[in-house]
Amino acid sequence: MSSPTRRIALITTGGTIEKTYDEAEGHLRNEANILDVMLNKLELPAMEIERISLMNKDSLEMTAEDHKQIVSAVESAMGNSDAVLVVHGTDRLVETGEHLHAAFKELSCPVILTGAMRPYELRRTDAMQNLTEALLASHLLDPGIWCVMHNRALRFPGIRKDRQRMTFVEEFAD
Repeated sequence: MSSPTRRIALITTGGTIEKTYDEAEGHLRNEANILDVMLNKLELPAMEIERISLMNKDSLEMTAEDHKQIVSAVESAMGNSDAVLVVHGTDRLVETGEHLHAAFKELSCPVILTGAMRPYELRRTDAMQNLTEALLASHLLDPGIWCVMHNRALRFPGIRKDRQRMTFVEEFAD
């Protein structure tokens, strides 16, 4: 018996996962939309993905207005989705997750934040792993605000970025 098709809203905000290398200046920048390349490499027969390109910026450059836009986009997407994925920069992912947690007391589906510590274009990247895990988690997690990366699904509130280990952990984990 085949599983039903899941409707996934995929909101992109930029972040390291989508950074590309500018050879002329020798910098990584958010200039191209790399997520389509990543999605085309995956077999997703039980998913109908609606791409919502909200912005393409480094999360360190996000403003309060950007967070309002993300909350609004998530609210709109929940109405006709089985899950909402937000691809986000890791530097402000926790802040966005906390904004989302505060904004929604009742959720109809899981809202999953993911990203990468190293850009997709680098040889040693966590981008494909994290995107794949987030897509799988969209089938498995209960409604709530989640961070899915590095083999973990952590529920908001109470998550922090562990810069030494280059991952996310529960706030009081050692």
